[in-house]
Amino acid sequence: MHLPRLVAAAAATCCLALLPVTAATPAGASGGPSVPDRPLRQLAADDHLRVGTAVDMSALTDDAAYRRLTGSEFSTVTAENVMKWEALEPRQGEYDYAAADRLVDFARRHGQKVRGHVLVWHSQLPSWLTSGDLTADELRAVLHRHITDTVRHFKGQVWQWDVVNEAFNEDGTLRDSIWLRKLGPGYIADAFRWAHEADPHALLFYNDYNTEWTGPKSDAVYDLVRRLRAEGVPVHGVGFQGHLGIQYGLPTDMAANFARFDRLGLATAVTEADVRMEMPADAAKLATQAEGYRRLLDACLRARHCISFTVWGFTDKYSWVPDTFPGEGAANLFDEEYRPKPAYRTLQSELAGRARSARPDDAGRTRPESISQP
Repeated sequence: MHLPRLVAAAAATCCLALLPVTAATPAGASGGPSVPDRPLRQLAADDHLRVGTAVDMSALTDDAAYRRLTGSEFSTVTAENVMKWEALEPRQGEYDYAAADRLVDFARRHGQKVRGHVLVWHSQLPSWLTSGDLTADELRAVLHRHITDTVRHFKGQVWQWDVVNEAFNEDGTLRDSIWLRKLGPGYIADAFRWAHEADPHALLFYNDYNTEWTGPKSDAVYDLVRRLRAEGVPVHGVGFQGHLGIQYGLPTDMAANFARFDRLGLATAVTEADVRMEMPADAAKLATQAEGYRRLLDACLRARHCISFTVWGFTDKYSWVPDTFPGEGAANLFDEEYRPKPAYRTLQSELAGRARSARPDDAGRTRPESISQP
């Protein structure tokens, strides 16, 4: 869960009006298309894609239905909160990995890979760091130690790390954060170098929102990763968060945007997908939501090096959206009672259709395990 922020406020300027869509009908329903009963992780595997979810650790512990679907539907898991700095090191020098270790253990038992989220962010930092009067040299040392200690603790257990998160403003300028103010823009390259030194086999991602479509922010990310790669900085991928709101319109150029990052030789991933709406939900809104999820998945499937598609929670029961965007919600694939919504059925159908259409000699998408590191 993220702290409150304006997500997709700029989308209205770059996205076309909503298109009418038809909701998928549950399997076996009279008069509608049938959809497969196989879980998303199996359908995605047919196309060499891993499909994942952010995990609420309290729900994983206390809610049997949540726990069952987390294990059965997804092939990757992301810690929603328990790998963030304020959770891992609430007091300076005192680490608490217990909750994150439980998620890693759950993933191991369910044949899942882990996305580590997040090493460097401007938000959810411990108070001892934000309220302290650290010099630039002291802050650099603290950041170096945090990245090194965290990545080493999970060495060999985390597949992808979101190394730097949300470093840009909507206009493409760097965000005014504690890191930029005291360390300058070089903190981004340093973070990737330090993470790579701590675990040379982990895939290292830059991650941001409102970058799914072309525009100033996406252009700035593109320029950053292209420059860092040219300088030999170990940036292996770019994560497009995928937080959409149907009231802003749905992006139409995501596939082209993903493709230009793909051509840089980078891995790409959808890392935090959800599609919210103004409440109350109705059939038309749910159908448009399903189209939003479909477009995100389509952009990923069209990119040769898009290796994972992650939703930011899968049930409205534990969604971050209502608390952050009052009056909005119903953003996930399942409702509060764990009933699959049209968006879930649409992803099933999209994955099944892509797998059926693939040729045995298809030279298309890259297998997740085959992404090489520069």
